[in-house]
Amino acid sequence: MEEQRTDLTVFAERIEELRQQISKVIVGQDENIDLLLTAVLANGHVLLEGVPGVAKTLLARLLSKLIDAKFSRVQFTPDLMPSDVLGTNVFNMKTSNFDFHAGPVFADIVLVDEINRAPAKTQAALFEVMEERQVTIDGQTHAMGQFYTILATQNPVEQEGTYKLPEAQTDRFMMKITMGYPSLDEEVTILERHHTNQRLTALDDIAPVITKDQLVELRQMLDKVFVDPVLLRYIAGIVAQTRQSKAVFLGASPRASVAMLQASKAYALLQGRDFVTPDDVRFVAPSILQHRLILTAEAEMEGITPVKAVKRLIEKVEVPK
Repeated sequence: MEEQRTDLTVFAERIEELRQQISKVIVGQDENIDLLLTAVLANGHVLLEGVPGVAKTLLARLLSKLIDAKFSRVQFTPDLMPSDVLGTNVFNMKTSNFDFHAGPVFADIVLVDEINRAPAKTQAALFEVMEERQVTIDGQTHAMGQFYTILATQNPVEQEGTYKLPEAQTDRFMMKITMGYPSLDEEVTILERHHTNQRLTALDDIAPVITKDQLVELRQMLDKVFVDPVLLRYIAGIVAQTRQSKAVFLGASPRASVAMLQASKAYALLQGRDFVTPDDVRFVAPSILQHRLILTAEAEMEGITPVKAVKRLIEKVEVPK
């Protein structure tokens, strides 16, 4: 146990360095950065939601630089085809064989920009790779690396020319992180950085803080994080509330329970601990549940948002002592 805790200390230092490097480029968003790091450690995909200009894309690119990972970006548009995302087999005249040309989905961190801009056929192309970490094209299976993360963005306001994500796809995202506007002081800091030309720390100049292999190793440490049985019941109780609430039409699936457990363990590791507390569960629960719930029409008319609904449901479950 002592050796394990020493390892956790080393990783905690690297994670803190990650946070510091991100804060040099991105002002504020501390809680969202913690959630993003938690999801990456827990081997989950992330849906970043926010209006244009709140640094969603920059955060994804910055993370890939700091983790020393291969980064790829694909812009979803209404005319995008599945082969544009996954790749296709092209006939080679010299060899008389088909050569596979990999699409942008083949990387370590894939940024899917404005995921709700593409039609259902193209969105469905991501189903297999998000769940199985592999792509099957013309009967040939192409496996992804151990460290494979999809970060998708969407604009919650402008809905013209968009296609609603199916529930089966939103359920494959471990977290939905809502990136809001900066506070007044944070925006002043942003303006000061722009005024003094400090705003753009060139991403090419940023050195990696941690390697993919080290992160994969840290993910394996999730199994060593202690979770008291009462916390397992606590997580199950929160998810059960989503299925019993009169404000919720469709509750969360068991996949949400597993995601909450893994994210709680990852967040504990982020804090340099090898055990989970009820506060860890409460911190990650809203981002894990909000995109999985479908509210009733009555609840929406009352102005209840998924986040508000989740927070109310959490309050109904007794916190373990």
